[in-house]
Amino acid sequence: MKTKILSCGAALALALLSSCSSNESAPATTTVTTAAITVDAKIDASVDDVANIVEDQYTVQQGLTNKSTGTIKSMLPLCATITTVLTNGTWTRTIDFGTQGCALPNGNTVKGKITISFVNNFTSLSQTITYTLDGFYHNDKKIEGTKTIIRTLKSSDLLVAVHPISTCTLDLTITFADGKVYKRTGTRVKEMTEGFDTKSNWEDNVFLVWGTGNTTFPDGSVYTATIKTPLRFVMTCHLPFPVLGSVSITKNQSEAVIDFGTGICDNLATVTILAVTKEITLEK
Repeated sequence: MKTKILSCGAALALALLSSCSSNESAPATTTVTTAAITVDAKIDASVDDVANIVEDQYTVQQGLTNKSTGTIKSMLPLCATITTVLTNGTWTRTIDFGTQGCALPNGNTVKGKITISFVNNFTSLSQTITYTLDGFYHNDKKIEGTKTIIRTLKSSDLLVAVHPISTCTLDLTITFADGKVYKRTGTRVKEMTEGFDTKSNWEDNVFLVWGTGNTTFPDGSVYTATIKTPLRFVMTCHLPFPVLGSVSITKNQSEAVIDFGTGICDNLATVTILAVTKEITLEK
């Protein structure tokens, strides 16, 4: 990871100088299908990776500003370039993954830019982080949108100890490689239940995620996903999938329930539709 820190003067100077595969869509049907579940899971992986990148860079800047002792370990790969500017009390960090594809630790490939901004006040118990996607692709899916994450430090029903809780309001457009366009809206809450006291090491982080979301497919059909049991993500697995938890996906009166297992690091899940359960392999 290459990091460039620009002062406001340097940023102004630069500004002055610059002025001189397969069919991804699910078939039209009144019931929930495994094809639709696969598409929805791929969108989930994109949403989660973007949120993880944004929060990772917030934590890195927090450590640098507070002059934390020890090495600050980011989850970003060496192929990412970070440019940081502090202007009028607001940090702006631009992460450039290039145009050729940059592999994340979990194996997903990204390219394009993510720009995040937040105020220079790391003593506050609540912080609003805004991020913008610029020509950003996740596993060849183009992700578009400008969103906010509200990050708070507090206790919850899931963990009594004070810990980071991030609430992300989603309103994204996802274009798959075959040109089909999907829309994702909803709210996703992510609680860091382990690793929050070791900011220098992202690999010991464990997250519990819950919330609801709607995915509008190219044919206009809408699938609603509700997390029934919080999804557990373990960073040491180096996988973009939860290892525990369950999700209910509904369309009209039809429902499918996805169970992500018992905590083992793998890409397997079970899907139950109309009382029939089968194992599926999760795809990136």
